[in-house]
Amino acid sequence: MANTYFQFKQFTVHQEHCAMKVCTDACIQGAFTAQYLADNEITVPAILDLGAGTGLLSLMLAQQVDAAITAVELDPGAAHQATQNFDDSPWADRLTLTRLDIRKLDGGVKYDFIISNPPFYEDALKSGQGKKDQAMHATHLTYRDLLAAIDQQLSPSGEVSILLPFDAFEQFRQLALAAGFYLKQVLYIRQSVTHGFFRTVGIFSRRTVNTVIHELSVYDDQRVYTPAFVQLLQPYYLYL
Repeated sequence: MANTYFQFKQFTVHQEHCAMKVCTDACIQGAFTAQYLADNEITVPAILDLGAGTGLLSLMLAQQVDAAITAVELDPGAAHQATQNFDDSPWADRLTLTRLDIRKLDGGVKYDFIISNPPFYEDALKSGQGKKDQAMHATHLTYRDLLAAIDQQLSPSGEVSILLPFDAFEQFRQLALAAGFYLKQVLYIRQSVTHGFFRTVGIFSRRTVNTVIHELSVYDDQRVYTPAFVQLLQPYYLYL
């Protein structure tokens, strides 16, 4: 049975009411995105987290970026859990949770940056567990739906961070390109130096750019965290 909470250095994520628990690849997305914003000195007065789940990504960005963050989550249990995690964090004053289908968001407010760990699989077999399937599969939200929501919510100069399986990412990239979003930076993730890529984090912009490519292995060939992984997650993981 998964732990009911995950303790980070500066915050705790309770997750007993969420179908999808804290996972390494989501932590990598949060850390990589926060580092990208800091390294490029990108000022983001307002951030939107689409499909917040436990609130993990919002909390990771709040730790590193001084910005107001609005998180949107449809599932009532996850929305309640994320709200509690926000309220218990050091950044409760700039974290807001809205329970809503992202397709119904008012487009009147434009955000400077969007982050999303969306439903992963459009065509894969489902587990038969309703909430988990909704969280992992694009059952209620297709990639086109997600891109339409991003297009509506993102400011003209804004950027977006997306985490997807490696095999699905190219399909999403092509759809994003057709919608006017260009891949600015990409992180290909391996479970270890002996594995192939299994996840991809992409940062997209409305501006035509040359893509900067990064690679990351979580473990070395001795099943020890790689130095690159330690450096990336050290601000967050309790025992790094």
